[in-house]
Amino acid sequence: MSYEAGSRECRSLIEAKENLIKGMQSLSAIKNTEHIQTQLKALYNELEEMHETRRKIEKEE
Repeated sequence: MSYEAGSRECRSLIEAKENLIKGMQSLSAIKNTEHIQTQLKALYNELEEMHETRRKIEKEE
């Protein structure tokens, strides 16, 4: 992980995002997977939004 996560939820979100990145990198070597990569990127962005919300909550606590 790139930094110390505050909560279990943050650690899980970071891990999920990192795994999606690895998946997208793996798929980039396979032909005709652009549509899958696009879907994975959308999921990554959704997780990023969830993570940002969680970070804001933790700063307030």
